[in-house]
Amino acid sequence: MTDDAYLFLVDGAAEGPGVPPAELGEPACMDTSAVSAWLAAHDVTAVSPRLRIVPPEETDLIPSGAERLPVPLSEEELTRLRRRQAPAATTAIEDELLAYRDCADGRDELLARALAAGVPAHRVAELTGEDLRVVQAVAQR
Repeated sequence: MTDDAYLFLVDGAAEGPGVPPAELGEPACMDTSAVSAWLAAHDVTAVSPRLRIVPPEETDLIPSGAERLPVPLSEEELTRLRRRQAPAATTAIEDELLAYRDCADGRDELLARALAAGVPAHRVAELTGEDLRVVQAVAQR
């Protein structure tokens, strides 16, 4: 597996694997001289229906013999690409996982603040759904 995403061309304007880069907003790589030269060499534009992009882990989707170019994407761009390419059911559960991460971020600090404010450990465990041993471990730090 490579660390780069890949731009590639599909035959005709038919639907193909990958995502048209235009659907990702404006990935920064599209403004590079390497991409501009590659597009010009193949007589296509950045909004061509033949142009697709896949994340690094999906390069096996690129049809054999297709013209391709490795391109770097930022973490944000890569996340948008993966989410755009994923089935709706996957995107929905990923939304839940992101919400969980956001809620769990700073968990220990919140537990410590509650304990410092005088909320008993058993009550913190009851209110948060955390195991009492977890709350007590935070109290010991």
